[in-house]
Amino acid sequence: MKHFKPTLAALAIAATFATQAQELKIGLMSTLSGPGAALGNDQVDAFMLAIEQLGGKMAGRTVTVIKEDDQLKPEVGAQIAQKFLQKDKVDLVTGVIFSNVMMAVHKPITEASIFFIGSNAGPSPITGKGCSPFYFSSSWNNDQLHEAGASVANIRGYKNVYVLAPNYQAGKDAVTGFKRVFKGKIADEVYTAVNQPDYSVEIAAIAAAKPDAIYTFYPGGMGVNFVKQYRQAGLFGKIPMVSASTIDGSTLPALKDQALGAQTGTPYSPDLDNAQNKQFVAYFKKKYFREPSTYAAQSYDAAMLINSALIKTKGNLSDKDAFRKAMRAADFKSVRGNFKFNTNQFPIANFYQADVVKDGSGIASFKTIGVVMKDAKDAYAEQCAMK
Repeated sequence: MKHFKPTLAALAIAATFATQAQELKIGLMSTLSGPGAALGNDQVDAFMLAIEQLGGKMAGRTVTVIKEDDQLKPEVGAQIAQKFLQKDKVDLVTGVIFSNVMMAVHKPITEASIFFIGSNAGPSPITGKGCSPFYFSSSWNNDQLHEAGASVANIRGYKNVYVLAPNYQAGKDAVTGFKRVFKGKIADEVYTAVNQPDYSVEIAAIAAAKPDAIYTFYPGGMGVNFVKQYRQAGLFGKIPMVSASTIDGSTLPALKDQALGAQTGTPYSPDLDNAQNKQFVAYFKKKYFREPSTYAAQSYDAAMLINSALIKTKGNLSDKDAFRKAMRAADFKSVRGNFKFNTNQFPIANFYQADVVKDGSGIASFKTIGVVMKDAKDAYAEQCAMK
């Protein structure tokens, strides 16, 4: 009886099928409880929508998503990171809403040579000198959000702006980014406690200072509380509000008409006119009965980015250099429009002004006014040693 020796081509085909048959484990870390839960829920829902649209598979590999709540606590995030690496043995990690959590989990994950695709938090230390070949962002560097907000303030001609942000990494990045681009005078910069519920002292100080406008960065429940109190104090119509991640898709459902007139700098708005965004918004609204936020858009992009890279490598993650090259190609259609990676593996993409107005049905919605930063690059890429 003859014994046939398999050819190299046959072995390669067999290896490909073996790879495709394997489960692909993705660890998804987000904030799913407390005041930041709305942001995290959008992040998770959009990622799961993308997996559903892909038929539950990426490059033929069945996807298992392991979801964990970091509770907006860095120490909990660090524990989850170790669980992903040691117990779950995930192939990839994605998510993370808040920068204080990102600072706790970035290093242990990337130093384990596990690819980490962040879909929101973009603290400056990991954008520049602390960059990693194993970290990709589908969102932005923190500063960029607020450079966009400053661009809105410049366009509107505000000369004297009062700035407020929570006292943590992203809040500090917010003020740095705003001040880098704003052409006028900073009336004052105030840092408040994370998840502070009452802003009466700060609002009284704003009324006394009488600036041309205020600029705020208060994500999640912080934003809802601040905007409601600012409106109740009668200042919303007197001292205009420019913001980023204060009034957005995650908080507008709770604020409704109380947010009318707000001006925002943003990387995404549900009314962006491109084919990928239109289908994304339609599917998201049909499944979840709400419009997607920036957090949702970035998480959906993260899933499609991962899928595009796995297609290029035929589902293989073992060749780290090949997978990284496939990720850097960013061969997918972003809901944000034009999208490519800078040398630090953070996006080069547009930022927009989107204001809160009543739509044709009389509902408070976002209306894109225009591009305020085209193909924007962050300020830290040159500090990153990767090329």
